[in-house]
Amino acid sequence: MADVRSTKDVVAFLTEQHNRIKELFAETLNAPEIKKRQKAFFELRSLLAVHETAEEMVVHPRARRELEDGDKVVDARLQEENQAKKELQKIDSMDAGSKQFLDALTELQKAVLEHAEHEEAEEFNRLQHELDADTLKRMAGAVRAAESIAPTHPHAGVESAMANFAVGPFASVLDRVRDAMQNAIQWAAPNRQA
Repeated sequence: MADVRSTKDVVAFLTEQHNRIKELFAETLNAPEIKKRQKAFFELRSLLAVHETAEEMVVHPRARRELEDGDKVVDARLQEENQAKKELQKIDSMDAGSKQFLDALTELQKAVLEHAEHEEAEEFNRLQHELDADTLKRMAGAVRAAESIAPTHPHAGVESAMANFAVGPFASVLDRVRDAMQNAIQWAAPNRQA
């Protein structure tokens, strides 16, 4: 796995994460057994949650201020993110071995990859032209900081920077405890394969 924390520019950092998300969708959908699918999905869900939270806290507010049509661009991305969070919450409760899980995840994959393309074209590339290198580096640091405290599960309806600052830390603690408990249970469970 590539270390997505190695870049210093926020655009490169987030684009690398988009690439990792694409890889994780493929790993999850193509996993030969349930345990591997669950593990890949766990990583995918966590990365999507922290990635979107950081964008909502750092990138989207900056795009609103810097881009001429920033409000329109960001509002469209937030709508996509809200829908993706709702779908991811549903998928998270499904049996990873079911056809329903694979079908829903395939649909989510299409939506998330389209969303990533919109972000890269309509936000990232434009911010890269509007902002100087030092600002882009500082934003990368802010994104890393936001990700370190972000929830690891999707929370639909928490798409604004203010909502993430208000709710995010509490949700993050609960999510990380839930993840640790799920991980402990999975390790203790008998080795099942599909």
